[in-house]
Amino acid sequence: MSEIDTLHLDAVVENHTRDLTGRVAAVTGTTSGTGFVCARELAKLGASVLLLNRASERAESSLARLRAEVPDGRFDAVVCDLQDFDSVRAAAAQIRQQYDRLDVLCNNAGVMALPDRATGDGYDVQMQTNCLSHFLLTKELFELLKRSDDARVVNHSSMARLGPPLEERYFGKNGGDLGGDGTDEENASFGGPRWSRYHQTKLANCAFTYGLQQRLEAKGISNVKALLAHPGLAATGLQTTTAQTGGMDVNSGFMSQAQSAEDGALGILRACADPEAASGDFFGPQGWTGFPERLPPEDLLRDPENLRINWQGCEAAVGTFEV
Repeated sequence: MSEIDTLHLDAVVENHTRDLTGRVAAVTGTTSGTGFVCARELAKLGASVLLLNRASERAESSLARLRAEVPDGRFDAVVCDLQDFDSVRAAAAQIRQQYDRLDVLCNNAGVMALPDRATGDGYDVQMQTNCLSHFLLTKELFELLKRSDDARVVNHSSMARLGPPLEERYFGKNGGDLGGDGTDEENASFGGPRWSRYHQTKLANCAFTYGLQQRLEAKGISNVKALLAHPGLAATGLQTTTAQTGGMDVNSGFMSQAQSAEDGALGILRACADPEAASGDFFGPQGWTGFPERLPPEDLLRDPENLRINWQGCEAAVGTFEV
């Protein structure tokens, strides 16, 4: 795939971000793609950025690259494996020990269309990585968020949010027994069980956002905002990982329409740093590509039954989250 021009980064930084000097932001999945860009841009705006990734050479090399690209940036690497609840709890404990406040939690990391297998905790690898562990991380860091005068919990969904409603079975200890891997034909057309599981996680990200917003409003908590974003179709490492396990063809004609990782990151960047952002705001391109607009959430994103299934399913997996 040839190099893709970035079209909207400068305009978003100039018109839809603010000075973050003195602020603390945590971002999951920063080794490449949208998370890397978001971490870089938050550091340029002055934030101290916590980089939550699995321990790996990729994590080390991306940290070195961030420090090279933002020489005055403040970065703190925190080991956090979203496929391991104990690792998530340990990461949150480390952050609570080292910081007395958190201003931004960007739940960015995700996997896509992986084979039907369980994590060590017994849950579907996609659901635990994309949804359950981010719910747990938010729960464990919520007291730090409440100490900020303007905290943001930013969840990263995708166009795959659109489709059937949530089903309780995807949230249970059913990893490895959720439909199998599908046929080559299904995977090539973004259909079949792999993509059904991915859809469930991306709709769950939305339901978490609006379930959290409802609870914040019910408790009269106005200094913590719940926000949502989607990247459209962006060329990131996500597609490469999926292609390696037979989930899609990274060189397909479909991917030739993608925008850059920088442009794909701009929805979460606006949610993290736009001074006008309000709780419940949803940022992203109106279609597959484009400027990250403030979007009206589709009805299914706020559907009461979807919100119930998500919150109850997450709590059953990782414990009660009292806002």
